[in-house]
Amino acid sequence: MAFQQDSALVLFSGGQDSATCLVWALDRFGRVETIGFDYGQRHRVELDCRAALLGGMRDLWPGKLGDDHLLDLSVLGQISDTALTREAEIAFGADGLPTTFVPGRNLLFFNLAAALGYRRGIRHLIGGMCETDYSGYPDCRDDTLKALQVALSLGLDRHMVIHTPLMWRDKAATWRLAERLGGAALVELIRTESHSCYRGDRSRLHAWGYGCGDCPACDLREKGWNAYSLPSASSA
Repeated sequence: MAFQQDSALVLFSGGQDSATCLVWALDRFGRVETIGFDYGQRHRVELDCRAALLGGMRDLWPGKLGDDHLLDLSVLGQISDTALTREAEIAFGADGLPTTFVPGRNLLFFNLAAALGYRRGIRHLIGGMCETDYSGYPDCRDDTLKALQVALSLGLDRHMVIHTPLMWRDKAATWRLAERLGGAALVELIRTESHSCYRGDRSRLHAWGYGCGDCPACDLREKGWNAYSLPSASSA
């Protein structure tokens, strides 16, 4: 299939960052498709959130959102021994990396997205990786993803482009980006329908969204929301 310049494929987990990246893509490309991965993640509830988010975005951007692809990647969960794929403590390991780091996850995600994009005629791949609110994950680094773009382009003999629109934005800036692109309706959709909590807790709705309120993902999301909605409090 011939590659279309005006098309994109978004790595869409059902979380705040990937939802914002999807909106960023809808604002820039004429045809946007999404891809998600079921790898046995502890917070698998994020996959259940994808349908409501996609439905809301189809209402806000009618006619622009194309097919959604959900891939079974259970083999990743089988070979991983992390706090995101096991009932293990969320902490920092002896190597300095958080126990939520799933080795090879983003590399594998982009490889599969590129293979799908090759078949679908899509060269633009979009992910929500970020160094500003840095998780410590080495596969979220800008250098890693630039190197991966080169490898994918060489391996497929096609110029693939990896976009990371949140790479240099903190969580407050991510909320502001969503507001700029979709207004209050989009912010509310992401606040209530996306999922970030590592423990998969959707029993409590906080000002910033659902979550346990204690894990690193919830802490980061809460701080970002407070800085976005109460800038005076964040600077006090």
